[in-house]
Amino acid sequence: MRHRWKGRKLGRTASHRKAMFRNMVTDFLDKERIITTVAKAKELRSFAEKMITLGKRENLHSRRRALSIIRRKSVVHKLFDSLAPRYADRHGGFTRIIRLGFRKGDSAERAIIELVDREGEKEAPKKSKKTPSQKEPGSEDTSKQKA
Repeated sequence: MRHRWKGRKLGRTASHRKAMFRNMVTDFLDKERIITTVAKAKELRSFAEKMITLGKRENLHSRRRALSIIRRKSVVHKLFDSLAPRYADRHGGFTRIIRLGFRKGDSAERAIIELVDREGEKEAPKKSKKTPSQKEPGSEDTSKQKA
C-alpha cells in the first residue's frame, strides 16, 4: 500500500528533482505555457498553484518564500504584480494540462501545461443551442420524401 506517499520520483534523486522543479516553475511562470511530459506536468501543477497562492497574499514573507523557490527576481515581480491580481477572484485551478500524444524517441506522453486565463488566449465563441424546431435550411427530412 502506498498510503500518504506524495509525489513521483521520476527516476531522479531528491536534489535533482528539487532543482528540476525549481527551474520548471520559474520558466512556467515566466512563459505561462510549457511543453513537458504528463508526469512532470502533473507534479509541476502543485508547485505552480502554490506559487500563485503565495502571490495572492502580497506580503513580505510570501515574497521571500517565493524567492526561495523561483530562481529569477523578475519572475517573482511578475508573479506578484501581474499574475496574482489576475487570479485574485479564483480559488485554485490556475493551470490546465492538455495532452499532446507520444514523443517519437522514447514514447513518453507529452503535454502542454498552461495558465488558465492567459492574456494571449481568446475566449471560444459560445455555441448557440438549436432546438429541434430550428432546422438548418436544406436539411429536410428525407424519410418523408421516399414515402
